[in-house]
Amino acid sequence: MKKIFNILILFVILFSLNVNVVCAADGYNDTNKSVKKANELSNPLGDSASTDINILIGKIINAVLGIVGSLALLMFIYGGFIWMTARGNNEAIKKGKDVLVWAIIGMIVIFASYAAVSFVLKEVIQGN
Repeated sequence: MKKIFNILILFVILFSLNVNVVCAADGYNDTNKSVKKANELSNPLGDSASTDINILIGKIINAVLGIVGSLALLMFIYGGFIWMTARGNNEAIKKGKDVLVWAIIGMIVIFASYAAVSFVLKEVIQGN
């Protein structure tokens, strides 16, 4: 069960980071070992105008909060699964409820941190 849970976490992290794999095999030339311009990777941070440090920090924080939110969703699913498969076992029911309660507390912390970071970054960027 733990191995499956770890694999699910890995997939959530990969998909939440929007990992894009570019296959440049079609543009590979053996003579000069170059790749066609159409297969070059673009700047993952966007154009040069949007690489300001404040915007970069905001993008990193949003990515981290997205990953944490995905993990909280997985904990909701895990807690519900434990509770639904408890079959009357009071210890398993308590464990499932505890997982759900802590997932709710985690979501509250995630939303509060997102609101705080959003407020602070808006104030820093606007300079008020």
